[in-house]
Amino acid sequence: MSKLNIRKVAVLGAGVMGAQIAAHCANADVPVVLFDLAAAEGEPNGIVDRALAGLKKLQPEPFCGADRVAYVDAANYRQHLSRLADCDLVIEAIAEKMEWKRDLYAQVAPHIRADAIFASNTSGLSINTLSEGMPAELRSRFCGVHFFNPPRYMALVELIATAATDPAMLDGLEAWLTTTLGKGIVRAKDTPNFVANRVGVFSMLAVMHHTAAMGLGFDEVDALTGPLIGRPKSATYRTADVVGLDTLAHVIHTMQATLPDDPWHRYYAAPEWLAALIDKGALGQKTRGGIFRKDGKQIMAFDPASQDYRPSGAAVAPEVAAILKNRDPAARFAQLRASEHPQARFLWAIFRDVFHYCAVHLADIADNARDVDFAMRWGFGWSMGPFESWQAAGWQPIAEAMRDDIAAGRTMSDAPLPAWVFARQGVHEAAGSYSADADTLRPRSGLAVYKRQLYPEQVLGETPPEPGDTLWHNDGVRLWRRADVDAGIGILSITSKMHAIGSEVLDGVLEAIARAERELDGLVIWHAPPFAVGANLAQVTEALAAGQFDRLEQNVVRFQQTSMALRHALVPTVAAVQGMALGGGCEFAMHAAHRVMALESYVGLVEAGVGLIPAGGGCKHLAVQADRLARRSANGDVFPYIQNMFQTVAMATVAKGAREAQRLGFAQASDDIVFNPNELLHVALHRARAMAEAGYRPPQVERGIRVAGRDGIATCEMMLVNMQGGGFISEHDHVVARAAATALCGGEVSSGSRVDAQWMLDVERAQFVALLNNDKTRQRIVHMLETGKPLRN
Repeated sequence: MSKLNIRKVAVLGAGVMGAQIAAHCANADVPVVLFDLAAAEGEPNGIVDRALAGLKKLQPEPFCGADRVAYVDAANYRQHLSRLADCDLVIEAIAEKMEWKRDLYAQVAPHIRADAIFASNTSGLSINTLSEGMPAELRSRFCGVHFFNPPRYMALVELIATAATDPAMLDGLEAWLTTTLGKGIVRAKDTPNFVANRVGVFSMLAVMHHTAAMGLGFDEVDALTGPLIGRPKSATYRTADVVGLDTLAHVIHTMQATLPDDPWHRYYAAPEWLAALIDKGALGQKTRGGIFRKDGKQIMAFDPASQDYRPSGAAVAPEVAAILKNRDPAARFAQLRASEHPQARFLWAIFRDVFHYCAVHLADIADNARDVDFAMRWGFGWSMGPFESWQAAGWQPIAEAMRDDIAAGRTMSDAPLPAWVFARQGVHEAAGSYSADADTLRPRSGLAVYKRQLYPEQVLGETPPEPGDTLWHNDGVRLWRRADVDAGIGILSITSKMHAIGSEVLDGVLEAIARAERELDGLVIWHAPPFAVGANLAQVTEALAAGQFDRLEQNVVRFQQTSMALRHALVPTVAAVQGMALGGGCEFAMHAAHRVMALESYVGLVEAGVGLIPAGGGCKHLAVQADRLARRSANGDVFPYIQNMFQTVAMATVAKGAREAQRLGFAQASDDIVFNPNELLHVALHRARAMAEAGYRPPQVERGIRVAGRDGIATCEMMLVNMQGGGFISEHDHVVARAAATALCGGEVSSGSRVDAQWMLDVERAQFVALLNNDKTRQRIVHMLETGKPLRN
């Protein structure tokens, strides 16, 4: 099959998932037609219109910008089925009712173009059964495409073929989903609930079973099954509330109805307390109460024994917490199994039963163990998949412990472990991951799209990717290259903790730029996220404690020099941004010649949170942008643009994604936004090469910057007086914000004065150093270092 081109998508069903799938396509600049039933009263497209309006209230935000909704057109089945002919991909996302879906298919099939793809977002119904009755030519273009909620943020999409699905079409769809929508693809077998929900829901059922068996509370279990064991903060019961208790019960029912011969079938039933909550309409987050609810500021947890709520707050026992801190997985699991503490016994039991379940069902549900592990990491947010956790803890010792527990009747099922379990030392090896169905190792997909992922996510036991050739390094950075990709483009990786920017990083970046100018054609700043969390505050407090104010000011000068070097290097500098780019990290990204940003990049000048202002060139850079915008405006007034930037800096606003970073001025409209973060380095290297091949020349150091001056400062001051008077900001917030206003407005000069870049750098540096001498700023810095949270003093 030739390259798959998808210009427009139709989504059938404007429920929570359908509307969010449409939103994410719109995020990727893919026009969408969102269908639902014609409204019985009022505007025929009212159901879709209300669904789109509802997306604006959802958190986290489905759209990556308010303008994205313009890419979604509302439609209804009664009037607009002819519009399906314009769509290259049609995704059905209505309720999980087999008969409803098949009735809809009969209605829309005549309108789907002969070369378009038709897919169902079903979370667990049989794709082959759904395709029965379709015309043969449509059946070859039909498949399952199961997104996870929320679609913008969850990486996983399960692709499920029917017996008739065109393999080349499925390959093309996988490539499109991977690059255009940024998804991680798992090819699932057509079994109930596919891979992630099959394992994930069983894991939740195992937790529920052992919660009751060991007499633990829901809040206690969530304390145990969250980040302490590499799971999301929502843990188990909070996750159930987020998913919706009715939705969870439906998925459980699907397993109960379709897996009668499963060795764990007797557990495929919603517990009585869960059914009771659903009957009361307590469905979780969407009804403001389920397993947990909020009474004022108090989080209450449901107690099945009393059928009422009680204050939550149970903690992990110190002896169990100590076990979980053990970094040796083998020792950790052995200690959990040996402990008599109910919490430890509980944790061993839930891991053991999930390992048991996955081993027995691997051949049925997935092509290989890697697919199971990625499904759980991408779809449920686990830091390690079940097979990875088992292998890390020692494959055979865990297998023998499970066999003993099965024989002793301690497991949820007495199904024996498959023979292959005892014939192996693990399921992930350099050559691939184990397929129980084929009794062989499966290598990774050879699709061309994966060549774009130079450093893909890995499972335990895989051979690490090519590390590249180190050209130079110090304690803060590594300059290297991938000669097999482009020997002329250097890659600069910050190596400090959280990529905080200290003196060694500044020295390293300056040296890397100098070397790139001498020896390379371009330079890309890239490393695993976060991009950079800002200045190294520990070094700042150390210098403050020693009274080394000259050293601090020289470090600020050095920071400004580094930013300017990035901006004015003779070779193109490209910042490959992913995750947090805060404070000085934001300033580095802003000053690069170009930015290649993952969609989920959270960028901001947050110095106000520690009582400071941007002083690595950030204020200067925003003032330059304000001047450029003013030059294009009707009256040439710079202050309206400065005012917006002042509010952004003073409020320490962080962009909720790359598109918002563009709107706030932290990135440019011409910058690249990459939806799949695993492709970030590939795109950045090619961007740097293209810039070099185009004969790149750096911009001149800015002169003639028109500033708002003292009039702008005075206007900002009036705003601050009103905010402090209204109790919205503290006295020190006022001091910090005035310093930001002074730096952004160019200092105490006449409004409309023209200054150069060095003037702006000098003003922001002077304001920064003055704040460093303020006791309340020092208190904020120390508090942030000690607690990780800002202090409002």
